[in-house]
Amino acid sequence: MSGSTASKKKGSKRPAKATPAATEEQCRNWYHQLCLLRRFEEKAAEAYSLGKIGGFCHLYIGQEAVGVGVMASLREDDYIVGSYREHGLALARGVPPRSIMAELYGKADGCSGGKGGSMHLFDADRNFLGGHGIVGGQIPLGTGMAFAAKYHGTDQVSVSFFGEAAANIGSFHESLNMAALWKLPAVYILENNGYGMGTAIARATASMDLFHRAYSYDMEAEAVDGQDVFAVKDAMERAVERARTKSEPTLLEMRTYRYVGHSMSDAAHGTYRTKDEVEEYRKRDPLVIMAAFMKKQGMTDDDGLKAIDDEVKTEVQDAMDYADQSPDPPLEALYTDVYAEGG
Repeated sequence: MSGSTASKKKGSKRPAKATPAATEEQCRNWYHQLCLLRRFEEKAAEAYSLGKIGGFCHLYIGQEAVGVGVMASLREDDYIVGSYREHGLALARGVPPRSIMAELYGKADGCSGGKGGSMHLFDADRNFLGGHGIVGGQIPLGTGMAFAAKYHGTDQVSVSFFGEAAANIGSFHESLNMAALWKLPAVYILENNGYGMGTAIARATASMDLFHRAYSYDMEAEAVDGQDVFAVKDAMERAVERARTKSEPTLLEMRTYRYVGHSMSDAAHGTYRTKDEVEEYRKRDPLVIMAAFMKKQGMTDDDGLKAIDDEVKTEVQDAMDYADQSPDPPLEALYTDVYAEGG
């Protein structure tokens, strides 16, 4: 084994309790974002039930702290790529609620021109590059973005979001191997909500500590409390610093939970889990955790929290009204964006 890096075994890292360090303004902003992600998804579910949104629709309810905490740690020029459960990620990145809701409605004013829908949200101005429907298909893309950043000599970071079921496919392992071998500024966010569609992780995965898989590639990794914005941001800042200054990748396993079904096809908790299980996880609702912290620190009270939530509800209703009034894409749009323009 002489000359091999195999001896550099990383230490096992399990969820650590972060020490919250944030200003009142930051906490209010994060709570506003948490509420925005939650209320937006609730309205999306309502619109879907009314037939205003068609096709597939995967909600982010319960996982909001991951999106908010990760995005709070990034610069505007960093790259983000996600899976089909990306409404909350786009919102946390700053894509306007109007633009996203119009896209869900398939309208011309949507962020993807009404052509992408729920699973394919894009905003190139914010380096939010999807929304991808193929399970794990975005992981090599995020790795490529990290390669591009290193090739061009920037200090940008590429962040790839995916679920725990995607960690069982080949492109996950191939991507992590390349990122470690080539020392790429990549952060892999594994959102472990316990279920790949309706299959519990214990039925599909031999080892429950998914972050350990990074050790096969001599890559830093952590398991993180994905229900706590502070824990997410704390771990993410370490990963981003590692990527930006050392050009080294990290795998973060965000242990979270979705309070709704896999998609609107099983909009409640589904037949594969019990109501009691869902209610048990609701005790660690990201909104409740942040609200309790703010109240304990004297940053706000129940009236102040309600005021933020009411403001968000108005903002989301505005997005819904905007989507209702947005025009359908013209028929000629069928022939645009099919091929890239050549030089």
